Amino acid sequence: MNWKKTLLISLAILIVAAAVTFVIFRTEPTAKIGGATKETAMLVDVVRVTRGNYEPTIVTTGTVVPSKDISLSPRVSGEVVYISENFTPGGFVRKGETLLQIDPSDYRNALQLRESELLQAEADLNIEMGRQNVALKDYQLLENEFDLEDKSLVLREPQLKAARSKVAAGNAAVNQTNLDLQRTTLKAPFNAHILSRNVNTGSQVSPGQDLGRLVGQDVYWIEITVPLARLKWLSFPDSETKKGASVKIRHRSSQDEEWREGNLFKMIGSLEGQTRMARILAEVEDPLATVADTLKKTPLILGSFVEAGIRADEIKNVFRLSRDYVRTNETVWVMVNEKLQIRDVDIVFQDAEYAYVVSGLNDNEKVVTTNLSTVTEGVSLRIESSHAEKTGESNSEESVAEFLKKSEEGVN
Repeated sequence: MNWKKTLLISLAILIVAAAVTFVIFRTEPTAKIGGATKETAMLVDVVRVTRGNYEPTIVTTGTVVPSKDISLSPRVSGEVVYISENFTPGGFVRKGETLLQIDPSDYRNALQLRESELLQAEADLNIEMGRQNVALKDYQLLENEFDLEDKSLVLREPQLKAARSKVAAGNAAVNQTNLDLQRTTLKAPFNAHILSRNVNTGSQVSPGQDLGRLVGQDVYWIEITVPLARLKWLSFPDSETKKGASVKIRHRSSQDEEWREGNLFKMIGSLEGQTRMARILAEVEDPLATVADTLKKTPLILGSFVEAGIRADEIKNVFRLSRDYVRTNETVWVMVNEKLQIRDVDIVFQDAEYAYVVSGLNDNEKVVTTNLSTVTEGVSLRIESSHAEKTGESNSEESVAEFLKKSEEGVN
């Protein structure tokens, strides 16, 4: 094949290829952009809310302190000749129990001396009374011969007063010496727990010396701090026969659900130095668990930090919601006619777990509990059939122990 024929064939092929390409580009379909969106309602969980009366729990912390705390001191001096076996650190003594005895010998001798002096003074008084009778008879015989100014001297009235004063002084001396003798025996002023003892048999003691520390074992106080705004919800006793609001107490280091019961006692009336919160006292009976009813309880330790759940006054006709359901700026998400409404609510009180709403909601409304990434007023909502509606937070008797546990988990 010569080169001319080859060239013609190549040109023919090029012309045919160009024609085919032209036809393809002219007849290709045109792409169109179309919408592919579809509105879908967001899947949520809800709870129905109803009004009710609740007693919220204020969870706070406190310190265990004694209600009675004394340093035992003698009022007379001498040598210690006896110490009770219960008068030792950690021991327990009952009211009136003898703790120690100071040598009473000197005081017994002094008492006998004062008693003898009193007998002598009484004898002198009796003798003077006899002289009074003689003087009275002499005065009656010679009445007209004496001036009125001399009458008291004739009747020996100054001598009688002196004799009577010696008897009174003798009685006082006997009473004082007898009192000193009684003070050689030191007794427990109340049912007490012994924290320390600073004396032993044979020690020489003097008035005012610190012999040991005793604290009352019947009642301990819990010094608690609460925000000032919470005081109006707390009930304190207005008489000795009434008790304040109930308080449940647990050691912060405790790993179980064991707690002790107490009651509010007094509002101290001053603020805590650093936190500027109000200081109040709760009292706990039998804090050392020595009575049969509390033997299995853990004793409270002085100076230890505890958690306290204080039962506040009843709040009436409010909605109780988990605090997780309250959104930014005290708003609540409500599902109405399958749409989302953002409601402003008035919260009258909040404790560690719940918010108590006084207005902004209606009975049987559905509060949205699901956290949504995008929130818009009026957005469509749906509840999947497999998700049963929860009831409102209506159990007002949830145990304080649960509050304390949740509070501890939050701290940790």
